[in-house]
Amino acid sequence: MTLTEKVAYLKGLVEGLGIDETTSQGKVTKAIVDILDDMAVSILDLEDSTSELYEEVEALDEDLGNLEDDFYDDEDEDDDDCCDCDCCCGDDDDEDFECDEIYEVECPNCHEEICIDGEILDMGSIECPNCGENLTFEIEEECDCGCCDCCCEDHCEHEH
Repeated sequence: MTLTEKVAYLKGLVEGLGIDETTSQGKVTKAIVDILDDMAVSILDLEDSTSELYEEVEALDEDLGNLEDDFYDDEDEDDDDCCDCDCCCGDDDDEDFECDEIYEVECPNCHEEICIDGEILDMGSIECPNCGENLTFEIEEECDCGCCDCCCEDHCEHEH
């Protein structure tokens, strides 16, 4: 039995009892039944809207899944490559080709993570695609000697 059917049954019981609507008790009882009827109709409308919304979200999720499959399909096929980018560094045809590394940078203004490659890093700055903030980059090469905190091997005072 649905909620609206239960309220209709209750309404029938109240009418069947012959409650006098001119008394204060009769007025209160009739008002309560009317409010329950309105609430049942509102809840039914909300359930219908929620069902429609759920179906729309499911359709959007399916469409997004299809788009993701189409967009990221190339990356899944290139598992033999040295990195996750779409470059041809895994091909044997061009052995001199070096793959640019991809760096993740967080915008200090909007805190959005941005992926940049070595070419953008070499430019020294980029505009955040999310908020438009100008981001500047400083390149520091670390010394592999492990003996100091210098910026690069050429400037390291220790023997390598």
